Amino acid sequence: MIHFVRSSKKRCFSAALALGGMMSLPGCHIPDLCGPEPGHALPSDFNGRQTAENSAYVGFEEFFNDQTLTCLIAEGLAGNQELKILWQEVQIANNEVLKRRGAVFPFVTLGTRAGLEKSSTFTRAGAVDSQLNLSGHSFPDPLPDFLVAANVTWEVDIWRALRNARDAAALRYLGTRDGRNYVVTRLVAEIAENYYGLMALDKRLETLDATIALQEQSLQIAIAKKEAARGTELAVQRFQAEVQKNQSEKLIVRQEIVETENRINFLLGRFPQPVPRTSTDFINLNLNSLKVGVPSQLLQNRPDIRRAERELAAAGLDVQVARSRFYPSLTLTGGVGYNAFNPKYLFITPDALIANLAGDLVAPVLNKSAIKADYCTANAVQLEAIYDYQRTILNAFTEVINRISKVENYSESIEIKKEQLASLEASVDNASRLFQNARAEYIEVLFAQRDYMEAKLVLIDTKKEQLSAIVNAYQALGGGLFQYATHETVGGPIEEPLPSTDRIEEDAPSLAPPQPAAPQPEPAQPAPDAPGDAPPKVTPPAPDEPAGNS
Repeated sequence: MIHFVRSSKKRCFSAALALGGMMSLPGCHIPDLCGPEPGHALPSDFNGRQTAENSAYVGFEEFFNDQTLTCLIAEGLAGNQELKILWQEVQIANNEVLKRRGAVFPFVTLGTRAGLEKSSTFTRAGAVDSQLNLSGHSFPDPLPDFLVAANVTWEVDIWRALRNARDAAALRYLGTRDGRNYVVTRLVAEIAENYYGLMALDKRLETLDATIALQEQSLQIAIAKKEAARGTELAVQRFQAEVQKNQSEKLIVRQEIVETENRINFLLGRFPQPVPRTSTDFINLNLNSLKVGVPSQLLQNRPDIRRAERELAAAGLDVQVARSRFYPSLTLTGGVGYNAFNPKYLFITPDALIANLAGDLVAPVLNKSAIKADYCTANAVQLEAIYDYQRTILNAFTEVINRISKVENYSESIEIKKEQLASLEASVDNASRLFQNARAEYIEVLFAQRDYMEAKLVLIDTKKEQLSAIVNAYQALGGGLFQYATHETVGGPIEEPLPSTDRIEEDAPSLAPPQPAAPQPEPAQPAPDAPGDAPPKVTPPAPDEPAGNS
């Protein structure tokens, strides 16, 4: 007898070892991950430019210092339809976080059932039922069935697959918010750029009016000289043609004003209407001086870089989720309730009480090609995210360099053009005097006036480009978002400071992208070998909290 018991124990132990070996076998054939190519280190300055302060931390009210423009921007942030659409994308991402969060916990259902069952007498179930009785009474035929029960299903998160999926969804939620914030900065820049374009068109119209007045004056002189037999009809015709050309150009500029106003109205989310602008000396208009800070601040201030960073971290977690599918999964199921053929017996305890508990441990053994394909796809997506992160940083750095350089070069060009304009203005005055005193030909006056007008229009366009470069450099540094406190959505205002420093949720780890082999700042490297390894806990820059996740 003792020998039989020992033999039974040995057989059970051997069976357990064999089962454990079979369950762990799938994890021995996991494909190797591909690593990223090294990236370039982020420079320590913007080609020799760096400052202690950074214009990205200056609110748009202070930076533009124009009450009219500030009101237009505020109206655009409240009424722009694209921002409202993106806010719904944020809500969708937040709901995905809640969905993934719920998958970590057990699913509990509560329900009732009522029915009738009629078994054939010529079946095993029917034959057995005909021989049974309860307290001297046979079971009714057909047999009623009443049930009240609660059931529980829980997939035990052995390898952190569910928690990694939840954390990846939380990071994508934050990335969606950062994507919306990037559109906010672009909207601020686009409204300001069109506003200054509108002021430039006003200045062009003013210049054309002044030129036409000057040319009409020369036309009257040409007519008077012709009548005094000191000039010809040719001079009259040339001056008259020049006046008509500029009068025609005015109509084109007015059309451009209408289109620019309506572009601003569209950005503000309203129907076409006149757009107010501040009366100022456009040529001498100066904005807040730009301060570039240091390149590493772009990682914190640029929402598009932060979004790429979130996507990179989420892609690293997706690799770990795909890896966990090579390992066994454990699912626990259970239920408890009352079951009887007559409602009067339904809640008699313990006679009518039913209960069950089971655990399923399942691992893939054969035909794992789909799991391997998903794993390799997750790795490829992670590499895409790494290169996209590097590309986004490179693009942001290049934008700052280009726009700061444009601001400097156009500012110097404006100073030279002002001197040119002063010389041309003097030449117009001299040519007009000489023509009036018959000491210069009409063609000299015509060319002097034309050169002066063209130089002034070029100066206006150059000033417009300079202001546009300042606005876009401000946006490239990440400006336009700081101190923006109210989001107007379809459902009403959402009052929360941006950028925020809230947490994702208390029980979710803070996640930053896994670090790759090279670039600075570093994107992610492949997931660790063991699927149960937690991702590196590095605090991401200023995470925001999904609504309803506290």
